[in-house]
Amino acid sequence: MRGKDHQQGSVFSYVSAEERIPEDHPLRAVRRTVDKVLQSMSNSFDKLYASAGRHSIPPERLLRALLLQCFYSIRSERMLMEQLNYSWLFRWFVGLDMDEPVWNHAVFSKNRERLLNGEVVRVFFARVLDQVRDYLSDEHFTVDGTLIEAWASQKSFQKKDGSGKDGGADFHGQERRNDTHASRTDPSAKLYRKGHGQEARLSYLGHVLVENRNGLIVDAMATEADGYAERDAALLMLHERWRRGERIHAVGADKGYDTADFVATARAMNVRPHVSRKQRSSIDGRTTRHTGYAVSQRKRPLIERTFGWMKSVAGMRKVKLRGLLNVDWLFVMTAAAYNLWRIPKLSLAGV
Repeated sequence: MRGKDHQQGSVFSYVSAEERIPEDHPLRAVRRTVDKVLQSMSNSFDKLYASAGRHSIPPERLLRALLLQCFYSIRSERMLMEQLNYSWLFRWFVGLDMDEPVWNHAVFSKNRERLLNGEVVRVFFARVLDQVRDYLSDEHFTVDGTLIEAWASQKSFQKKDGSGKDGGADFHGQERRNDTHASRTDPSAKLYRKGHGQEARLSYLGHVLVENRNGLIVDAMATEADGYAERDAALLMLHERWRRGERIHAVGADKGYDTADFVATARAMNVRPHVSRKQRSSIDGRTTRHTGYAVSQRKRPLIERTFGWMKSVAGMRKVKLRGLLNVDWLFVMTAAAYNLWRIPKLSLAGV
């Protein structure tokens, strides 16, 4: 018998969101891990809020919503609120009841700016790393940097002394340098090109330190774009682990890290610099003769997968925030999201 196409909706529903989400959905494993992390951060959240006043968006829900934005390539917080309004999956992951109203996008942004800073996000990243500790290598790592396009137009890059004409609209044929020009909308962004023959853009640099066993990110940071930032950031991340007494046997890197300063500083921390060699290299056969060097070079492309996911899926190709501090916390948050997204796959593979 043909079914009737009734359009009248039910007044009540007795099926919960928990029942509608499949047991094998990858977000279930992610949600369990995130809940453990957020529960361990509860005392830290208490210190950020006053004991009186109106209730804010719960920080746990705020962080879960931002993770969804990374996982599902949601390009704006306005669109995130729209999808939260009608998606059972998103409501379940964030912790919203089916009848609970969704926040206004401006209210959400204001609460995000108030809560999220470099310290909170780094604690969150560290707690996520604790949850994936069994999947990490503790000796062999790879480091690299990637270009992040700033949320600023080329026309905003004008002379610092204000002597330019046309408000920067016609800059063709003019010589523009970071020491004489700055962006009016994002002064921290620098004009930078990643390689010869490429277009110079207002950019930041994102840096990650990846372990070589499963390609998980163990440290991340964003810096202003210049010719020394990649090596300086790499040494900072290596030094942080060395300071905590965490052993690093070797670190792989591309030819951009084959400099005397980087090699000498890495060796001072008892780290073998397994960098790709230039024609006039700072390393010799005493390093390259070991089988570990060949293994590091073979594992080095793993780091490109992290950049590919962060840019194509999580939206870090062109960052939507302005200012180095904001770009840094967003980059670290995206690195934490990448590690969380990898958990179900590693669990299924039985690594």
